[in-house]
Amino acid sequence: MVGVQTPHGTWKKGYGVADPATGTPMEPGMHTRIGSVTKTFTGTMLLQLAEAGRLSLDDTIDAYVEGIPNGDRITLRQLADMTSGVASYTASERFVELFLDQPGVAFSPEDLLTFAVENSPLFEPGTQYDYSNTNTILLGMVIEKTTGQPFETSLRKMVLEPLGLEKTVWPGSRTELPEPYAQGVTLQGVDATPEAPLVATHWNPASLWTAGELISNLDDLLVYGRALGSGQGLLGTEMQQARLRSFRPPDGYGLALRCNGEWVGHTGEVPGYTTVVFHSPRTDTTLVVQANSDMPSGDCEEGKAAQDADEASGLSCSLPAMRIFNAVAPLLGETAPQNTAE
Repeated sequence: MVGVQTPHGTWKKGYGVADPATGTPMEPGMHTRIGSVTKTFTGTMLLQLAEAGRLSLDDTIDAYVEGIPNGDRITLRQLADMTSGVASYTASERFVELFLDQPGVAFSPEDLLTFAVENSPLFEPGTQYDYSNTNTILLGMVIEKTTGQPFETSLRKMVLEPLGLEKTVWPGSRTELPEPYAQGVTLQGVDATPEAPLVATHWNPASLWTAGELISNLDDLLVYGRALGSGQGLLGTEMQQARLRSFRPPDGYGLALRCNGEWVGHTGEVPGYTTVVFHSPRTDTTLVVQANSDMPSGDCEEGKAAQDADEASGLSCSLPAMRIFNAVAPLLGETAPQNTAE
């Protein structure tokens, strides 16, 4: 599903099938899991709390969560911009084996931290960049401690209701998706093969928590993408400008937001789904892509490429949503983002 919103109008289109088993066509409005786009929601809430004076981005994580290596020197800012040195729990072989073997298991945030702490620290806080899902899990815990409410409650009050995002859902440990939804297919998981990929639609999302748990649809993501890039309805001018000045070369990552050229936003990848949400503040253009596959194609490393007729065409290895985004973005007069995905 592809959506483009400009000051001159909105265009939406579905391609392919939403359910390979039935051949049901993909149509705009279907729900998918949006993966790491969730990080921008968590980061926005953190900045809202900082803006309100309820916390400081220079607070250290040990004031909120105990037991994090270098916790007395890692700031909330470093967690948000991925320079904390805390290892990603998803880089733990032990976690990956457990998750893929039992995708129905609901891991708690505390469970996830144990997989990260055993491999941390990776480097001194603030000295390097490393994309870590653990960073955003920790920020979710900070938000809960600061607000005194479950993350889901604060998310609804601080982002979903102000923007009118009625189709964006926090599933918790529930595996269902709202109707209508697209089935997600993946090569991740035990016994998955290119000839017989797995359906990951109802894998338990709790292991993603504030780093990647949200479900949404095209209309909501177009509204949210514009608010994310402009700050309107989410952050005041000063905080939004600080966010847009936070991007660090060469990775282009800032305060729970990525920048490439004139596009600001984020990508998302979870088993079965890939998502891209980007906004160009200069042209006030928002571009969203949702795909119900996380199977890469093109010239990928052996064992990682999907079986596709175009595999040997010389195309660079890319995930579905990002390949589509990179094809559409130049048509809008902008520079397409690099092939990044989380």
